[in-house]
Amino acid sequence: MAVAARVSSPKKLALLVGCNYFTNDHRYLPELSGCINDVRDMAETLVSRFGFDRRDITVLTDEAGSHPMPTGANIKRALTDMIKKAKSGDVLVFHFSGHGTRLDNATRDEAIIPCDSNCITDVDFRQIVDLLPSGTTLTIISDSCHSGGLINHEKEQIGPSTVKRSIDAKDLKSKPRFIPHESLLQHLSGLSGIESQQIGDHLAHLFGEDASDKFLNKAYHPKKPIADNGILLSGCEADQSSADLSPEYGDGKACGAFTHSLQKVLAQHPGAISYKELVTKVRQLLRSQGREQHPCLYCSDSNAVSPFLLQKRPGTKDVDIEATVGTAEKGVNLTTGVAGMDVKGNAV
Repeated sequence: MAVAARVSSPKKLALLVGCNYFTNDHRYLPELSGCINDVRDMAETLVSRFGFDRRDITVLTDEAGSHPMPTGANIKRALTDMIKKAKSGDVLVFHFSGHGTRLDNATRDEAIIPCDSNCITDVDFRQIVDLLPSGTTLTIISDSCHSGGLINHEKEQIGPSTVKRSIDAKDLKSKPRFIPHESLLQHLSGLSGIESQQIGDHLAHLFGEDASDKFLNKAYHPKKPIADNGILLSGCEADQSSADLSPEYGDGKACGAFTHSLQKVLAQHPGAISYKELVTKVRQLLRSQGREQHPCLYCSDSNAVSPFLLQKRPGTKDVDIEATVGTAEKGVNLTTGVAGMDVKGNAV
């Protein structure tokens, strides 16, 4: 018996977060200039280049009047809500521009710093990636310091163990998107009022269940890299800083060096470009500018060579597909969801 079926094209959903830290204590959290510009530029690129619908892009910034603000809890909630909407084959994006830190000088514990300082850690991102439906990709772009390795136990494709660092950096004027461990500890100590040398103690005291599971004894620690659909493009290696550029170096407006270079490379290569090619070219561009900042790529082997955000080949487009398929003994079997493939998964 034949059964008619309609198969929808993949959804494209994005959460873009920019924190300039306008209202924070600037003794410990220096104000930045280009983070909100970064996410506005990324939103335009997602719409014009990759076919995202503006209604499917959520933007959180800490500029006056924004609601909701990009607090740690709000960012994690928005990420979880985005994943709940996703089905197999969908394309998800999370872009963060702002401060990053290391939670412990002796370990590789990376985190981003939302506007309320409720850090989102590498363990949080691992847990978020583990929520993805099978066949759904989440591309995380973090233009922040110490962002290499921000998905706990994700496989390194381009980074310190695979590519030799350049050593010809120049002394260029920029502000690092970096909060030293000691500064963050002082800042949180003043907020919490408790005595502890552990950042996690202060975050757990201040934010309770909204703090990272890393500090609530509920963290998930896989023993080895997992072949999943989490993809991390980091602005730098785990022990490096990402630059916040003044308008002089950002083609007339403040921006992040990594985001700005990413946009330039995409503009220079209008066709499909793989994740590995993209990160390699961004590294080359930053090196040509004399910056001691090395973007990294963490993902599975198959995702490394896939087109960035699954951009299609010229001549293909996302459309609804109506197909008639036969039923097997135990029901109808449809494998689809990716434009450029038929309902049985064959390339067309």
